[in-house]
Amino acid sequence: MTIIYVVLPLALLIVGVALWAYVWAARSGQFDDLDTPALRVVVDADGDVSPPRPAGRTDARGHAHATPEQP
Repeated sequence: MTIIYVVLPLALLIVGVALWAYVWAARSGQFDDLDTPALRVVVDADGDVSPPRPAGRTDARGHAHATPEQP
């Protein structure tokens, strides 16, 4: 039973250090999004991100088929 007097403060100390580390990381910008600002250049102003249409034929399901190259 006396071990609880050691384990409980130690657990509270570990939780306190973890909470301090989280707050420090959040304030210093460790969780900032670095990918999205670079992709905004590619996205249209309307937010429409449509892939380029494949050149060639498509079947009824919309799957693209390559057309043979013509000389």
